[in-house]
Parts: sequence; structure tokens; C-alpha cells
Amino acid sequence: MSHETPITARAESLRLGVIIATATWVWVAIADAILGHPFRTFETLGGVVGFTIVHYALNILFATVLVAAVRGSEEAPSLTIALTFGLIMFQVAFAMITPLLAEFGLGNAAWIAIFGGSLFGTAIALAILSRNHPLREHLHRAEAEH
Repeated sequence: MSHETPITARAESLRLGVIIATATWVWVAIADAILGHPFRTFETLGGVVGFTIVHYALNILFATVLVAAVRGSEEAPSLTIALTFGLIMFQVAFAMITPLLAEFGLGNAAWIAIFGGSLFGTAIALAILSRNHPLREHLHRAEAEH
């Protein structure tokens, strides 16, 4: 008999945020290394330490919003549609910011490091959230409500 307690939203958000941040940090580091400019993205965007602190904070914030929306969709399935739209807009925002970062000093590497990392991180987040929450079921319930 298992007496496992459910993970709190705060703990789930923190765990998810750290996983996303770490995966995308490694993605950026590998992309920079493959492109022949190790840590160029980090140095261009505030230095390794500054970039890392801001990167982790933003990813934990991102995860907090995702977890709140996913958990809220258990009671209000229409939040799943809002979450889907929000994730699409999030990627559109990264697609719009990437050319600015390319001009800021990253060049075309910004597309691989920044935009690619964003897509990679979002895919990881959805995969983890899908394992722990019935996202597809919430989406079908939301569609049925409308």
C-alpha cells in the first residue's frame, strides 16, 4: 500500500522549471560549441553567470504558469485551449525576438541557440506535463464544451 503524497503545484513548478532550464542551457551550450563559438550566446546576453541566473528564473516562472494552467484545466477544461494558444504565442514571440538577438551580436546562430532552445524546452515541458496530467483528455473536454 503506497502512501505517496501528491506533489504540490509549487514543487511541480520548481522541478519542471529546473528541468527545462537545464535542458535548454545545455542546448545553447552545445549549439554554441558546434558552431565554433563556445559560450558566445551566454557572453552576448550578460555573461555566463548573469545569463544562467536570469535563464533559470524565467524558466521557473514559465513552468509556474504552465503548471497553474494545467492544474486549473482539471476544473475548467477551457484553460487547455488557452494554454495551447498561449504556447503558440510564446513561440511566435521567440520567433520575433530571435532576429533582434541575431542583430544584437548572435548572428544566425540565434535561430539555433535561442529559437531552437525555446522549441526544445517547450517540447520537454509538454512531454513531462503529459506524463503527469491528462492534457489530451482536458483538450477533448474543452472542445466538447464549445
